[in-house]
Amino acid sequence: MAQDRFAPFETQIDEAAALRILREATAGAEDGELFLERRRSEALVFDDGRVKNASYDASEGFGLRAVNGEVAGYAHSTEISEAALKRAAETARLAVGDGGGVLAAPPPGTNRHLYTDADPMTDASFGAKIDILREIDAFARALDPRVVQVSASMAASLQEVFILRPEGGLVSDIRPMARLNISVIVEENGRRESGGHGGGGRFGLAGLIEPTHWQPVAREALRIALVNLRAEPAPAGQMDVVLGPGWPGVLLHEAVGHGLEGDFNRKKSSAFAGLMGQQVAAKGVTVLDDGTIPDRRGSITVDDEGTPSGRNVLIEDGVLVGFMQDRQNARLMGVKPTGNGRRESFAHIPMPRMTNTYMLGGETDPAAILADLKEGIYAIGFGGGQVDITNGKFVFSCTEAYRVKNGIVGAPVKGATLIGDGPTAMRQIRAIGNDMALDPGIGNCGKAGQWVPVGVGQPTLMISGLTVGGSAA
Repeated sequence: MAQDRFAPFETQIDEAAALRILREATAGAEDGELFLERRRSEALVFDDGRVKNASYDASEGFGLRAVNGEVAGYAHSTEISEAALKRAAETARLAVGDGGGVLAAPPPGTNRHLYTDADPMTDASFGAKIDILREIDAFARALDPRVVQVSASMAASLQEVFILRPEGGLVSDIRPMARLNISVIVEENGRRESGGHGGGGRFGLAGLIEPTHWQPVAREALRIALVNLRAEPAPAGQMDVVLGPGWPGVLLHEAVGHGLEGDFNRKKSSAFAGLMGQQVAAKGVTVLDDGTIPDRRGSITVDDEGTPSGRNVLIEDGVLVGFMQDRQNARLMGVKPTGNGRRESFAHIPMPRMTNTYMLGGETDPAAILADLKEGIYAIGFGGGQVDITNGKFVFSCTEAYRVKNGIVGAPVKGATLIGDGPTAMRQIRAIGNDMALDPGIGNCGKAGQWVPVGVGQPTLMISGLTVGGSAA
């Protein structure tokens, strides 16, 4: 094998030796791989007029896995050497035993590139980045005399992944990430409120640090803060809710997306288990998970098992048609992998995870959807949320929401939470807007202690009969 295929690890271990050890670890197993990773990241935070944090991190390591049936043996190390690989192979074999399985077919190859392989951290010098953050701080403060505090952050990273498989295939992926966020605190008559905005994706910092980008971000952060400054206590009770496009898709991600991951359905712990081919949402609702969108935060050229990412339809016209799968769950369920085998790092085992999960748009004018809302809430910003996978019950806090009466958007409300369950909410969608949008690139998803970057999206939606938790009767 060509030695240069194994860069940047070729000075630490020979590819032929790594393959020999991997084959010993997976002898009699059904699957397995050697996952090598090198990651570098930088984060800068300018808060309250000074540099609050400046960090640079670098890490590398490997994870070796052997899989047989439902059992997976996994070992990882920050030491990339033949000796460390041998110890990992011995550990992985303890889990799968003597095996007796037949090695599964390898993932298909791909020459697709969804994002640049350039290092986003090199787009500006350290000094220039600090100067830009200082300029953002001054700009945001000058926008409104009520601004009392500004926080601006900039982050960039580069992840290099190499996946060696027992049959000798080697897949690599170089994954950049950049992000810029701005938050402000405003004060008036002794009341303080905050607002934030930002985003990024799998590209360089260059576009994010231009004034044409960050000045609108600062203005949007201020707008949200000023909206919250005049917000009234949120009403409480069961009512119809209109969700705005884009980031509100995080509700879809939590309430429905996790329930459509293969492992939860194989174990029958999902609220959607056993419902394949059945109507699980209102007519017109089509939900996809798509890791193939160029430059998006949740996109991956290949997943962390080497399977090319896909554009996977999960719900089509309200009917459940697919789950997100890694290789192990797909094999156990008798279906094909979908390119959703993801892991946080070399120290973590892969599992079915979302990439960019969104609902397709409909044909209704968003203005007409709002006009049809007799009395309820219009929510366009969300903070944290929780979901119980087994029954789909969710609780979400709104960061920007308004009361609506007879189709007229009224005062902003503070402290609103949306409560319901995913399957019921999907069946109670009454209108789907024609304004589908993806989020600005801010999503992170947690599952079983692992965090990965994701994307969400949706059009304007009306959902009837959600419970709104608030502070006003």
